[in-house]
Parts: sequence; structure tokens; C-alpha cells
Amino acid sequence: MRLSERFTSASSSTPPARSESMPAAEPEAPTVRSSEAIQPSLALLPDIDTQFSHFTDEPVPGWLTDLDLLRDEGVLYGLSESRPEEKILAIRHYFQRLSAPLDRQVEQHNELIGELNLFIGEREQRISEGAARQAELAARQPPGEHQLPRTIAGLLLSGVMCTGTYYLLEETLRPAFQESRMISIGVFLAGMFSLFGRVSVFHDADTRLTFRRMLEEVALPFAASLFVFVQALGTQPPLRAAALFIFLFFLFLLGGKLLLGTLTVLRNDLRFLTASRALQREKLTRSVEWETEKARLNTEIDGLRVQKWQVLPQLTRLEAELHALHARRDMLINIFESEYSLARSLKNRLTEGQRRLIRGD
Repeated sequence: MRLSERFTSASSSTPPARSESMPAAEPEAPTVRSSEAIQPSLALLPDIDTQFSHFTDEPVPGWLTDLDLLRDEGVLYGLSESRPEEKILAIRHYFQRLSAPLDRQVEQHNELIGELNLFIGEREQRISEGAARQAELAARQPPGEHQLPRTIAGLLLSGVMCTGTYYLLEETLRPAFQESRMISIGVFLAGMFSLFGRVSVFHDADTRLTFRRMLEEVALPFAASLFVFVQALGTQPPLRAAALFIFLFFLFLLGGKLLLGTLTVLRNDLRFLTASRALQREKLTRSVEWETEKARLNTEIDGLRVQKWQVLPQLTRLEAELHALHARRDMLINIFESEYSLARSLKNRLTEGQRRLIRGD
């Protein structure tokens, strides 16, 4: 008969010893049952010899594999003056060494999953940033909208107007000068193309009008028109000469500057057109590159997730084994503490002979 069985039999069949000073009729103490009656079915728990022996080469103590021996240990500790912490510490220390390989494997798998999650997060972040850059590029507009057809038409009309003005000057100056062609060219250029800025002050609303700027804009057209007026008085009636003066003055003042200003506008339109085409090419190229990059990143993410899904079942199995190991440890500690507490509670109620009988002396 096991020690724990003898202890249970002795404690349940023999009334407690009374001292002379104890009252004759003492209320019966409540019955304390052995842990065998309250423990769950041990057949449902894994055997430590077969399930966890591959974690360590250290031999398993006999009282950890045999629950009856463990109960005997609890009874002996309860009947003696020994403290249970020593035995409980031994159990915990043994299971700590037993679970150390499992803990390392669980930690390694968790680190691997953490790294895979980090890699997945980095690639998803790159996809988000790339999508944001693509959206920003799609919303980008060229620096300005060109009016190239209108500018070219205005430039052609200005050229025709300037050509007609030249022939008008040559016809007016021919009676007064034998070399009227060269003189007409000089007067025409002086009056028509006296533009010192990029755009005439009459065509730019943002330009501040000053006396110096007004003199630059008006002086040469006025002088050229006055020169033609004086020459026309010798051959034409005064009224016709005055009309010619007014016509040429405003034509020099506005027409020539319109031609030069149109050239500046043409340059800006060409720049806007070039920038717009470059932006369209960039959008197309970046779109193709982004689709290729996004497909590659998604493929890498899928591969990393496959690796993660392969690791997760292994981690789940290791955590289940570690949980079972901890459950076995807690069960053994509970059995030992239960037997110890039972022995301590009945120690003073047993006679010396019953104690020797329990110990097998």
C-alpha cells in the first residue's frame, strides 16, 4: 500500500487523540478528502515521459512521473517539519529547464514573424508612398497654357501690316529722295521697332508707367512720323500729309511693338508647349515604371505572407506544447500542495503509532 493510501486510511478510520485537558465531547472536525478524489482524470493529460522527453536529455525524477510517489512526497513533507517551497521550487526549476528549448524556439519563431511583418510593412509603405507620388504627378499641371495658334496668326498679320507700312513709306519718300529705298528702310526700322523692353507698356497692364519709359516708347515713333510728315508736305496736300502723320504715328507706336511683343509671347508659348509635352511624357513613363514596381512589390508581399503562413502553424504547435508543459507543472504542484496541506491539517490528530504506520517504520 502506498504511503498516501495508508495516510488516507489512517486519517479516516481512527479518531483523533484527546488530551486530558480536552473536553470529552468535541465537535467532529470536517472531513478532509485526499487530492485523489478532487483531481481531474489524469488519463486526459499527456504523459511527461513520452511527450516532453525529447526536449532534454536530463533523466526525469521518479516522483514527477509517478503521481502516487508525488503524493507520498507531499504527505512526508506535511508530516515533517520541512517547508513545501523547496519541493515546489525543484518542480519549477525542472520544468523551467524542460521548457527552455521550447521557449527559445517560440522566441525564434516570433522574431521571424516580426521580421516578416516588418518586411511586409515596408513594402506596403512603399506602395502607399508610390501611389501618393503618382496621384501628385497626375494632378500636376504645366506652368502655363499656350495660345500657339492665336500667337502665330497674330504674328503673320503683324508681318503683313509691317510690310504694307514699308511700301507706304517708300512711296511717300520717293519724290523727295533718289535713294528712297534705303531711307525708307531706315525710317521704317526706327519707327516700327523702337521697343526697349520685352513687351510694350501699352500691352502690359502690370508695368508702372514713368516719364522715362513713356519717352522710350513714344520718342522714335513720333520722330519718324514727323519726318515723313515734313517730306509729305512738299508733294501732297496738308490734310493728306496730316492724316499720314497720324496714321504712321499710331502704327509705329502700336503695330511694331505688337510684332515684337508677339515674338515674346511666341517664345513663352513654345516654352509652355515644351513643358506640357515633357510633363505628359513623364506621366506616361512614370506610370509604366510604377505599375511594374507595384507588381514587383505585391509579388514580394505575397511571398513574405506565404513564409509567414508556413511559420504560424509551427508557432501554434510550439505554443500548444509549451502550454501543455506548464499545465503539467501546475498540476503536479497542485497535487503536491494538496497532499501537503492535508497532511499538515491532520498531523496533530494522529497518534505516534499511526504516524509510524503511515511512514512504514
